[in-house]
Amino acid sequence: MKNPEPNAAPKVNSIAPLFLVDGLGKAVAYYRDKLGFDVDFIYESFYAGVSRNGASIHLKCAPKTISDRENRRANEHSDAYVDVSNVDALFADLTERGANITRRLENQPWQCRDFYVEDIDGHILCFSEGAA
Repeated sequence: MKNPEPNAAPKVNSIAPLFLVDGLGKAVAYYRDKLGFDVDFIYESFYAGVSRNGASIHLKCAPKTISDRENRRANEHSDAYVDVSNVDALFADLTERGANITRRLENQPWQCRDFYVEDIDGHILCFSEGAA
């Protein structure tokens, strides 16, 4: 780690949501095989990091409540908003990989084109591209 410059403004370089998962191996495999993420690290048997094109998600083995998952799914509460380029090609790729698409690709009134994917632990990811 390099020393910060004196009087340099702080800068957020990246952020990685932390998703609680029931089984780390299954979750890592889903992100790798179905969503096309790379496995960045696995720490012991309870924590891992995956990424695609520099966007990271951390996974931690810890049970969640069923009611929370059902509420999020019923109300389409996304756990992560993922800004992408060429959303149509990504939708085709994830469909071909067999990802669990819960909302099909569509244009939104707020000038975005997006779709939702649910992982094996009930986390909902919104993949979205702003309209030009």
